[in-house]
Amino acid sequence: MRHRRNGLIFGIGAIVVIAVIVVLSISLFSKGNGSSGAKETLTIGSKNFTESLILGEMYSDALENSGYKVNRKLNLGGTLVAHEALVKGQIDMYPEYTGTGLLDILKHKEVTDASAVYNDVAAAYKKKWNLVWLKPTQANDSQGLAVTKQISDKYNIHTFSDLAKEAPNIRFAATPEFNDRADGLKGLKKAYGGFNFKSNQLFDYGIKYNVLLQGKEDATVAFTTDGQLTDKNLVLLKDDKHFYPPYYVCPVIRESVIKKDPKIAQVLNEVSSKLNSKVMQELNAKVDLQKQSYQKVAKDFLVQQGIIK
Repeated sequence: MRHRRNGLIFGIGAIVVIAVIVVLSISLFSKGNGSSGAKETLTIGSKNFTESLILGEMYSDALENSGYKVNRKLNLGGTLVAHEALVKGQIDMYPEYTGTGLLDILKHKEVTDASAVYNDVAAAYKKKWNLVWLKPTQANDSQGLAVTKQISDKYNIHTFSDLAKEAPNIRFAATPEFNDRADGLKGLKKAYGGFNFKSNQLFDYGIKYNVLLQGKEDATVAFTTDGQLTDKNLVLLKDDKHFYPPYYVCPVIRESVIKKDPKIAQVLNEVSSKLNSKVMQELNAKVDLQKQSYQKVAKDFLVQQGIIK
């Protein structure tokens, strides 16, 4: 009887071992094939300024809400640092701007049509680095010009052309290098004519809006999603001759990642569909002016939009 009992225990043990092996094999197979088992761990990056941090956190939160593990590598540095990290596989995705990809990374000829810029960078990135530009947002962080509402009303200034014409009446708050750059005052004069300001003084980026709101200057350089532009006493002018190229923000991701799991692209695209220039102004303002954390701002927005709970 003792031998039969040992044989029974051995037989049960063998069945248990085989069952464990089968379960482990299925688990490993699921991971390897990106099925409904354990999902990918994704490394998300961003550049080192407010808007990029908000975006990186927003995309990370949405992915986590969809069951993905996220390794955040936000605040990496400037454009070249983030791009190199993506190319080398140190990160899987980061938010980039179409104009930046076109001019700073690819060094292609400047184009002002938004669709043409997107198509150019999307094709070139895929060919050179197997990187995919997902669907673009409607948030265009291009360079621009802003005036006080008082000056806009007084001189009927709503466009770059209006400002070029009325410049002899306007005190301009320039930023370092703007007066001498081809994409600054020199280029604007060539494209629009005029722009001969009553006065032109240099100010640091951090105080350029303050001097307008204090009534010391009338106009300044802007970026079109700056949080300060939510102030009702400032007016962002329309670039009516399309001098500046478009800088629409868009997730750029390694092709191998979305080939393995196409749902990742769907999650990121859903977030992008909720973003436009006005929204980014408001989100940037909450961080830069109201001093909320970018993590809180990102999460609150996604909850408001029904993307996460």
